[in-house]
Amino acid sequence: MGIMQLFKQTSGWLYLNSPVGRNQLHGAGVILMLHRVLANDRAADLPHRNELCIGTKAFDHFLEWLNRHFDCVPLMDILQPTQQPSPRPKVALTFDDGWRDNALHAFPVLLKHQVPASIFLSSDFIGSRQRFWWESIGETLWGSHGEAPRMHLIDCLQQLGRPLPVLLDDVDVQRRSLALLRFLQSLKTLPPPELSRLADECPAESMPQALDWQQVRELENSGLVRFGPHGASHAILTGLDDCTLGQEIRRSRDALLNGCKRPLPVYCYPNGDNDARVRQQVADHDFPFALGTAAGIYRGNADPLAVPRFGVSQRVARNPQLLSWRIYRGARA
Repeated sequence: MGIMQLFKQTSGWLYLNSPVGRNQLHGAGVILMLHRVLANDRAADLPHRNELCIGTKAFDHFLEWLNRHFDCVPLMDILQPTQQPSPRPKVALTFDDGWRDNALHAFPVLLKHQVPASIFLSSDFIGSRQRFWWESIGETLWGSHGEAPRMHLIDCLQQLGRPLPVLLDDVDVQRRSLALLRFLQSLKTLPPPELSRLADECPAESMPQALDWQQVRELENSGLVRFGPHGASHAILTGLDDCTLGQEIRRSRDALLNGCKRPLPVYCYPNGDNDARVRQQVADHDFPFALGTAAGIYRGNADPLAVPRFGVSQRVARNPQLLSWRIYRGARA
């Protein structure tokens, strides 16, 4: 463990357990952003998966730690509190996209620890074989589906003027994974139709990547999970014209109204991207709250259409005191 990481872990622990920390967090809420939970912790450790994926063992450890230091509550208990603040700070878990592993791997751990969660669905993917480009392109380039599909995708990328960096052939697994992470991040600038076409060039998986509506209903019936919209196509909302933006928000809202018993009155921006125009459209579609990706604690006195969240990676799940450090920094902002 590096000196800086040890310093952050120690400082975070001291903050959470000090009178100063408890006072600063009194009445505040911490909202966490997660994406996927994988069965294999070693797979989640690789840099190109680390930010979006958590292994089940790390997730179990993380929830145990949360229950020791926080009141784990539903999201709306933070956004619309109805009770007096408790001595301990509140924390709420949110999952973006609606990955199938939320049901297969995350939910059993949530159930074990009785921790509620909110899942925000990219509605076009639910119950379909439509694929998330990051997963399809990333795993194909990693070689998870064989060398022939990898070379085919590399050719497609070269035709788009996006050749792979040399480091993606590095024999060192960590360096190669880090290079893939950076390359995938660079692809975010491509138009959504181009990303979809690239994903379609990847081999078809044996099962859909997203939840289906039966799984959504089963999770909702548990009483532990609620759902909200995360866009329909997961398009970056700030890049859409007014008409398309309205259609995207409306389509995702209507899908949740039709597919869920009690959808959340909360929108979740794909990739966290929002501006004044997007926020106004979200408000015009009857959403009093919306979640971004800027880090910070929620005190109820900031813009409810730009609610901050702390991202949780595999690294943080393994070392939760790192989250304490980030909360400490967010409380000072």
